[in-house]
Formats: sequence, structure tokens, C-alpha cells
Amino acid sequence: MRKVTLFCAAALFSLLSFAQDNNADIVKVGDNMPVFTLHSTVNGTVNSEDLKGKVVLINIFATWCGPCQNELAEIQKTLWPKYKDNKDFRILVIGREHTDKQLTKYNNRKGFTFPLYPDPKREVTKKFSSQYIPRSYLIDKEGKVISATVGYEKGDTEKLMKEIDKALK
Repeated sequence: MRKVTLFCAAALFSLLSFAQDNNADIVKVGDNMPVFTLHSTVNGTVNSEDLKGKVVLINIFATWCGPCQNELAEIQKTLWPKYKDNKDFRILVIGREHTDKQLTKYNNRKGFTFPLYPDPKREVTKKFSSQYIPRSYLIDKEGKVISATVGYEKGDTEKLMKEIDKALK
């Protein structure tokens, strides 16, 4: 019985390890940015064609996600003030499964000054990943993904800003 229990525990551990490694990325570093269009009554329409020649940060979040809130607060505090006026940089913060109305209500509480784009049916987010948030994708001026992260930990924004600085050169 003990051997069976140990075997089952080892098998379960192996499966869980695989699940952790498989982080549901569809787009990976080195891939081209997917073709997409985002519509917002507040921030207008943007599509991947509009972003050619720019360094683009795509952040996928949900209003109920704690780590997402921490990441967005840090973006508002440090990243956005540094890059918001740079003509070669764009940020697209995408509310997964949220409408314009929900994002407007959310932003009335949060006071973010960067643009929020709704993706109520995951039409854009499913081109990048199938699950797990927050996610950030940094795209270089040639349209290649140069960074793809999932989750958020203190210090991630500083690392990301170094990558943005390098891509903007």
C-alpha cells in the first residue's frame, strides 16, 4: 500500500510540475505580434498595423485579480510617467472579459491615466494566451515579441523598464 501511495504522489507531483511549466502561452519570445484590433469608446480603436515601428507593451489583466492590481499600480507610478510622451512607445492595457462600461467604472476608482481597452469575449487575449494573468508582452519596433511574462512580483516593472529602454535605442 505504501508503494502505491508513493507512486501516486510521485505521479501527481510530475503532472503538477508539467502544468506549472505549461503556462498557456500562445505567443512566445521571438514570435511576431499577432494581428488584432481593439475597440474602446473611451480610447478609440487601435490595431496591430497602427503599432508598426513602435515599442509596444501589452498588459492583460482583470479587475478582480490581486497581482494585476499591484502591477497596474506600479505601471501608473513608475513606467507610465517615464514613457507616456515617447512617440516610439505605446501601452495597451487590456481588460480580459471586461466591457468599456466596466473598465470606465473600474478606472473611476483607480484613476489610471494610461488607456484601458476592453476585450469582453477574449478575442484579443486568446491570441496571446489561453489562461493566467497578469501577462505582459513587450514588442520591439520590428513587431517581434522580446519579452513575455506571467504573474507579477515586486521588481518586475524595473526589469521591464530596462528592456523598454534597450528596445527604444
